[in-house]
Amino acid sequence: MESLRIYGGHYAELSRRFAAWLGLHSTDATAVLEIAAAEERGTPLSPARLSERISLSTGATTALLNRLEAAGHITRAREHSDRRIVTLRSGGHIQERADEFFGPLAHRLDAAMSHYPPRFLEQVEAFMADLNTTMDSHLTEQDTETPRPPRSPAEGTS
Repeated sequence: MESLRIYGGHYAELSRRFAAWLGLHSTDATAVLEIAAAEERGTPLSPARLSERISLSTGATTALLNRLEAAGHITRAREHSDRRIVTLRSGGHIQERADEFFGPLAHRLDAAMSHYPPRFLEQVEAFMADLNTTMDSHLTEQDTETPRPPRSPAEGTS
């Protein structure tokens, strides 16, 4: 778990640096990456789904999308048969910029992983999928429960 925590810290720092490199607030850069990644998976996001993914209110997400669209980083399209559904797409330059920024790291990661047999990498992928499913379930359960704040030391235990 400590290694995963360290990896998470590195990922957060890399995301912060990508945002600074693009000249964006970190939340805006995270949104752009989420939109681009969803497109790559063939499952483009709606504004509501993006709001869930980046933990912003719908109002804050709308303001964020307005900024990103005005800057040409994203587009909103009505490409579904139900014209009420909005699909988010990244601007053409975003994938190029992401490739430019993350490309050197991708090559290093490919080189690091090339030392491991494919079966082992498949097991790691399955392990990570299990961890992600478990964490998603936990977070979903927390969303439905009302969390109690921790007790202060002055309250003591009963």
